[in-house]
Formats: sequence, C-alpha cells, structure tokens
Amino acid sequence: MFRLLSQIFTFFRRRADTNEEQQETVQGESKLKTVQGFVTSYGSDHGWIDESIYFSADATGNASLKVGQKVTAVVEEDELSSRLKAIKVDAISENFEVIIQPDPKMRVLAGCVTRVKKNIVYIDKKLYFSLDIFSTGFVPYKGDWVEIEYSKKSRNSKIKAHSVKPMNCKHVENIYITSIEERNGVIDYSIFFTLDSLKCPAGYEPQEYDLVNAVIVESTQVGCTWRAVSITPVQSSL
Repeated sequence: MFRLLSQIFTFFRRRADTNEEQQETVQGESKLKTVQGFVTSYGSDHGWIDESIYFSADATGNASLKVGQKVTAVVEEDELSSRLKAIKVDAISENFEVIIQPDPKMRVLAGCVTRVKKNIVYIDKKLYFSLDIFSTGFVPYKGDWVEIEYSKKSRNSKIKAHSVKPMNCKHVENIYITSIEERNGVIDYSIFFTLDSLKCPAGYEPQEYDLVNAVIVESTQVGCTWRAVSITPVQSSL
C-alpha cells in the first residue's frame, strides 16, 4: 500500500515539475523579440545596433560586421537595468528581402539601391526599375532602402513593379549641419547628404553650422544610417 502511494505521489510530482518548467520556458521566451536595425558602432569585442541595443562579439558568431550594415537581432531586455541586449546578431547579406503582403497577388520587395544610372535604378544586377514608378519627388541614391510593390503572373514570369517608395521616411527639425566636405556633408553627426541628390530652396547653399529642417530616408552610408533628401534652413550661417 505504501509503495503504491509513493508511486502515485512521484507521478504527480513529476507532472507538476514539468508544468513549472514549461511555464518558465514560456515566460522566458516572452522576453525575447526579433528586430532589424543598423550597426551604429562596433569595436573589437562589442557593438551597438541603432545606438540602443548592445551586443557582444560572441553574439555575431565571429561574423565580420561593419558600421552601417543592416542586421537581424534576437533581443532580450535586462529586468534590472532595462537595457536591451542582442543575444544573436545576423548580418543581412542580401541586397533585398521579401515582405509578406495581405493581398496574395501583390508583394513587397525591400531592397537596397546598389546603383543609379540615368533613369534606371538597380537593386542588384538582375533587378532594376525605371525612375518613372518612384514616388513623386523622391530620387533614389546608392545605399537607399526602398520598398517595391510588385506582382507576378506565374512563378517563372518577370516581376511587374507597380510603385517604389522609401522604406522609412521622416521629418526632423532644428538640427545643425555638422560637416561639409566638397559635395557631401553630415547633419547632426548622423545624417548623410550629398549636393548631387538634395532639394533646397532656391538660392540656398548649405553651410556648416546652419540650423535646418530635413526630410530623411533610411540609407546605408559610411557612418550613417539616414540620408537627407531635402533640407530647409532655419537659420543660415552669416
């Protein structure tokens, strides 16, 4: 009798332990999330993604990363410090990726512009589009991330692009031009611009230390993850 009761007790205890382990696993997994971002700094043993997510060299699997590179990261939040830490970082080696659309007939391709020649914009050697389908007023530049809405009649047919727009676009105000060298410059130490592809008010020429408002798009440039497509002076240098 005692032996029977002991076996029953052991059985229910194991079930309780298993349930507790499953609950702990679910709770632990709920703290993790997967994000995409850009490497904003990287040293010999650690780096930062979007200036807010820390990662160690071990999290990259010893892969070679560089500032400005787009990555996918599995991120956890420290309960005590609330600091975000990436436990796994993978470089996005392709120049494009497919985003799932609710409409099965329409798809969106997210890609990085590799070249602009005359009126043709290249995502890679095989994927290119005419400037005519780009959003009004947006002129892409090498390094810009764009979203291409397209459709295909069949699996082996060519892509038919319907529209192209910047992947991310926003307006920033009251920031200073921090450097200009020849035809390229930087705003607020983090936003690249080039006079070869920049809209300005008539008669205005950007100068270092000018206070400006800007429209910026996500773009992979040296040391920067944004590019200004237009700027308006708030206060010009004297």
